[in-house]
Amino acid sequence: MIHPTKLMRGALLALAILGAAPLAGPSVPLLGAVTAQAQEQLVGSVLFEGNRRFSDSQLLAMVDVSASGIFTQQRLAADIESIRQAYDRDGFLSVSVTARTEATTDGRVRVIFNVNEGNRAGIAAINFTGNNSFGANSLKSNLLTKETGILSWLFKDDSYDEQKLAVDRERIRLFYANRGYPDVQVTSVGEYDASKNAYFINFTINEGQKYEFSNVGIETSISGLDTNALKGTVQTGQGSAYSANDLQQSIEDMAYEATVQGYSFVDVRARLDRDVANGTFNVTYLVDEGARLYVERINITGNTKTRDFVIRRELEFGEGDPFNRALVVRGRENIEALGFFSAVEVTTGPGSAPDKVVLNVAVTETSTGEYGATAGYSTVDGILGEVSLTERNFLGRGQYLRAAIGASQSGRTFDFSFTEPRFMGLKVSAGVDVYHRISDESASSFYGSEATGGQFRVGIPLTSDLSGTVFAGMERKVIVDKNPDDSLLVANGQEFYKGFVGYTLSYNTLDDNKKPTEGMLATFTQQYIGWDHNLIRSEAKARYFIPVVEDSGIIASLRGQAGIINDLSGNGVHSVESFIGGSQLIRGFEGRGIGPRIQNGEYLGAVAYAGVSAEVQFPLPGVPENYGLSGAVWADAAWMDGVNVPRLNGNTVDPGSVDVPWRTSIGASLIWESPFGPLRGDFAHVLNKSTSDRTQVFQLTMSSLF
Repeated sequence: MIHPTKLMRGALLALAILGAAPLAGPSVPLLGAVTAQAQEQLVGSVLFEGNRRFSDSQLLAMVDVSASGIFTQQRLAADIESIRQAYDRDGFLSVSVTARTEATTDGRVRVIFNVNEGNRAGIAAINFTGNNSFGANSLKSNLLTKETGILSWLFKDDSYDEQKLAVDRERIRLFYANRGYPDVQVTSVGEYDASKNAYFINFTINEGQKYEFSNVGIETSISGLDTNALKGTVQTGQGSAYSANDLQQSIEDMAYEATVQGYSFVDVRARLDRDVANGTFNVTYLVDEGARLYVERINITGNTKTRDFVIRRELEFGEGDPFNRALVVRGRENIEALGFFSAVEVTTGPGSAPDKVVLNVAVTETSTGEYGATAGYSTVDGILGEVSLTERNFLGRGQYLRAAIGASQSGRTFDFSFTEPRFMGLKVSAGVDVYHRISDESASSFYGSEATGGQFRVGIPLTSDLSGTVFAGMERKVIVDKNPDDSLLVANGQEFYKGFVGYTLSYNTLDDNKKPTEGMLATFTQQYIGWDHNLIRSEAKARYFIPVVEDSGIIASLRGQAGIINDLSGNGVHSVESFIGGSQLIRGFEGRGIGPRIQNGEYLGAVAYAGVSAEVQFPLPGVPENYGLSGAVWADAAWMDGVNVPRLNGNTVDPGSVDVPWRTSIGASLIWESPFGPLRGDFAHVLNKSTSDRTQVFQLTMSSLF
């Protein structure tokens, strides 16, 4: 045992020796000082050489010598291994990392890491064994891991990662479990080929027997519960393939419907009776009273930017309310749908009493702000570009803000938009849009214009699939005609003022708003336009999607649209408010390419139109799904009213622009889900047209649902 007095004397002696070190000079080493100095020094700076995959700031976060500020050989060796492992996880198996040190003038040490990345190991092929019911392309489209292709340098999704493969195995299992195979088993093996510097991945699938749902029933012990209303939530129809997702969704929707009826403590379970001989499941949904629990407290963590109330209002219940798992699940889905978080986890814990529950909501925030400049080319507008700033969670309050400046060969645009998703705390959105748009004269337009306006809008959810928007605004438009003798419909400097009020009804049952495979999207808009005008404009658009072959990626769609303008003034509709026919109505024609014209060729527009389009979209054979490339074939037909036309101002209609009321075309398209948005190139062949119509074989545009 060390005596305390002796220990104190030793400490004082050590301090005295260290204090005398500067007096001894650099040529007089002291015992122990040289060894300590050689092993441990202060770090002046950390530099990196040869790194391309990771930036200096990313590598700096991986090394301990930078965080601690103290250099030792042990820390240096650990940092070299940390960098090597980071590259290894990203597929750079041949990476080598070395380090050297340099003394600085202030007695510190500069650490320099040299990285020789080598070539990145990719995925040469992904193969499947035992997949008798589904093709390899259908399975590959569900994987996070992708085969190496010409665009892999951009997407960086072809790296071998055991954790990602585990997720891929589960994705394949769920893919089968939702298509009739509840007993599927999936394993995977990855083999590295050094000669190709790439992995070969093989998934082995034991599909098991296919099952369908048979008899479906509902049993309840709750007196007064309307089971007929619950039947509408059942998605496991007789004869449909077994689906774990449909089972779970039916349970959640049924519990929510019972809650709407006033039974807050309902518990829904599914009893499955398997018939192996017939390959069926009989399903009985058991709806009973659950435990009477109450939400004591809601804890929210991880939201450094987003305000608590933005998350709480998506739960549809508060502290002190009955605890209902269906509402908790729906609340989690609502929080995820905000798009503010990369992960949302909801867990429960015991409260202060047996009938109380603590709800814990843990979120991981993701970037909600986007800014940048984009450039592109369109056959309609020519070279175009835009500088924009978008914030989807403004000040952490869930508000949407966007400001953009755009330019093209045909004009300039200045737009500002702001939306409050919960106006006055209600489930009602409110927003304002302000714009200034400049359109130049072009080959298809005899005059240009400058329009400045804005609107206020309020959105109201009516049902789960139907929503409505009410809007009102005003606009001032000034005609700019550089060649005043050209236009016979307007005059240079002529001003048009309009005030408008209207509504839009939107019906949406799409399974995916960006890349739908089934469902319908329909809108109906009607507005009154007054001031210098006196008319009612009505437009309806709808598109229905259906898969041609299940899980093949082949999707058929049917689109219809129509519009009519009712003049209330008795003087006719002015051409500045008429419908413009072009590629959005029927492909194969220029903008302002179809519809009534006057005798000098100036576009007049129409007061009524209708169009229908049929399209089949399909994946390109042999092209990896992660390239975002697909093809389509289509047929369009359109009609524009050539009898009831806008105000002529003493002119006459060119007979060649209305001699064929129906136009038709067929064609094929190449669609690319590019980093700048969905682009599509349409190759068209016109079958039927009016004499004066203006056609075009190819057009490049941004793809849209309508």
